[in-house]
Amino acid sequence: MAPELKLSELAIGASAVVRAYPKSGEAFLRLREMGVLPGTTVTLVRTAPLGDPLEIKVRGYHLTLRRSEAAHVVVEPAQTAG
Repeated sequence: MAPELKLSELAIGASAVVRAYPKSGEAFLRLREMGVLPGTTVTLVRTAPLGDPLEIKVRGYHLTLRRSEAAHVVVEPAQTAG
């Protein structure tokens, strides 16, 4: 099993599978409404020049998250074919 890390630590262009995120609070509701759920594959597209916010691709659309929100999302790097 691949090591888990925070979405905010993902390298640009890398994909990962969401494993966990906050179970309450504003971030929980916002992430759930946008489709960032456990088992969902996300790709870090780019970061703003100063590193915040982050742009991710999830379920076919692009979404921006604050780095502080992404720091609460636990992901597992996606397996690469090869």
